[in-house]
Amino acid sequence: MKKTLKERLYEIIFEADTPSGKRFDIALLIFILISIALVMIDSIPSVNRQYGTELRIAEWCITLIFSLEYLLRLWVVQKPVNYAFSFFGIIDLLAVIPSYLTLLIAGTHSLIVLRALRLLRVFRILKLTRYTSASKFIMQALIASRNKISVFLFSVLILVTILGTIMYMLEGEANSGFTSIPRSIYWAIVTLTTVGYGDISPVTPAGQFLAGCVMILGYSIIAVPTGIITVEFNRLEKAAQKNTQVCQCLDFLS
Repeated sequence: MKKTLKERLYEIIFEADTPSGKRFDIALLIFILISIALVMIDSIPSVNRQYGTELRIAEWCITLIFSLEYLLRLWVVQKPVNYAFSFFGIIDLLAVIPSYLTLLIAGTHSLIVLRALRLLRVFRILKLTRYTSASKFIMQALIASRNKISVFLFSVLILVTILGTIMYMLEGEANSGFTSIPRSIYWAIVTLTTVGYGDISPVTPAGQFLAGCVMILGYSIIAVPTGIITVEFNRLEKAAQKNTQVCQCLDFLS
């Protein structure tokens, strides 16, 4: 039986294991990477001054391509409303809407807003998640472990509050930068996460001893959320069956 145009487009757009579907995905990947490169290049003042017009033309060409892709996806699916409000549907909309919003904002006073809207086009990089086979497992693992992660983050919040308060008590009179409990909590967060900006540092022996304990504690704490998510990820990966067809993974296509 001969396929209709809608069925053929559906196969090209959503069937990742067909030759035409693979070519479509590769082409989209190339356009996504080009669009991200254009956003980065456009932020360079000297390049923007010299090639601003060419960059805008190239950006609009890519915007039109993504707009056509978005409309085709809405047309070929059986439940377009469900797709429009799905995770990938929202990402597809974010890929094109900033360029069109800039047309609605006129006047010299809106140049700052205009620039911010242009920068939103960097969200196109999220479209890459559609073509990463492991991305759905990562999302499911994060959702499955959200309760454990929430308890962990709440515990860390309590811990940095206690450590920050103790450090304020130890260093408050030493003029070392711990001028308030919130600022001391900021130091505790920076130290516990092993970032270590160095803008605040203890000078008393007791404060330095506590800082050393916090640094060592930070290395052990970092491993906790990683272990939680890894366990869920491995469990989901073993339970899932390999399937490259996007349509069987999305409810709005059924």
